[in-house]
Amino acid sequence: MKRQQKNQTKSRIVSAAWNLFYQYGYDNTTVDDIVEASHTSKGSFYHYFESKDALMGSLSYLFDEKYDELQKTLDPSLDPLEKLIYMNRELFLMIENTVPVSILVQLFSAQLVTKGEKHMLDPDRTYFRLLRQIAAEGQQTGFFRSDLSVNDIMKAYAVIERGMMYDWCLSSGNYSLCQYSQQVLPMMLKGLCA
Repeated sequence: MKRQQKNQTKSRIVSAAWNLFYQYGYDNTTVDDIVEASHTSKGSFYHYFESKDALMGSLSYLFDEKYDELQKTLDPSLDPLEKLIYMNRELFLMIENTVPVSILVQLFSAQLVTKGEKHMLDPDRTYFRLLRQIAAEGQQTGFFRSDLSVNDIMKAYAVIERGMMYDWCLSSGNYSLCQYSQQVLPMMLKGLCA
């Protein structure tokens, strides 16, 4: 129970911070604002994050909250490719509606220069657990190519998805990430299919 409470506190801090970053911008949001919006204390904030900048790596936690939601609503009758396309569409809609391009740029920048843990690559994230489940299902049913391992399929999907986000950042978000992905992702993923 205690661990669950800690995770809930951290999650509240992360969610409140990203909502404030979206509404007011990263530079215009203070630690005090985050503490107030999350209904926590400064002590709790600094227990989980050494500074506001440390929150940059936590965007992947916000993404994982979305994947937790999606996992509950994922239609089991969809084939593995349809599941990946659905997951992608829902995440990219969330990004377009709640994550400023500048913040996503900062996330990628922080992940590129960090010497410690890279949250985006953490294999224990909900994202990778869900991908592993879909890739394994596709392997077992013969939907995906047999010459590719589950890890190969996961990595290919993750690279394609990150590449689309990266390009969207380079383009300053001047097009719909979700619409573009829905056009090109099925073509890109066909190469994984048997």
